[in-house]
Amino acid sequence: RNVEEMNYADIEKAINALGEKARTNELAIEDMDGGTFTISNGGVFGSMMGTPIINPPQSAILGMHAIVDRPVAVKGKVEIRPMMYLALTYDHRLIDGREAVTFLRRIKTSVEDPHTLLLDL
Repeated sequence: RNVEEMNYADIEKAINALGEKARTNELAIEDMDGGTFTISNGGVFGSMMGTPIINPPQSAILGMHAIVDRPVAVKGKVEIRPMMYLALTYDHRLIDGREAVTFLRRIKTSVEDPHTLLLDL
């Protein structure tokens, strides 16, 4: 909640606090109520690709999948690199495609270069 007022470190702390509540069976419905965005981590179960489904009243969901070594083209040569697919499903009545793609590119940059997270760039 209220992530628009948080930096990445604050968001991470809030997520960890909710995770701890879930692990200790202290998570209440009120802790999950009122959300507008979900992050789904199917990668921990080995999912390589998929399309996450929005649960109303949420406006979007980001699916993060497994990191797997894959062949990719780098400067005209094929190299094996760790790859992770991201999928963003959003309600187009609320979110314009341009903003959704801009957000997805920001996530991609942050995953590829975690310094941007630590330095809040």
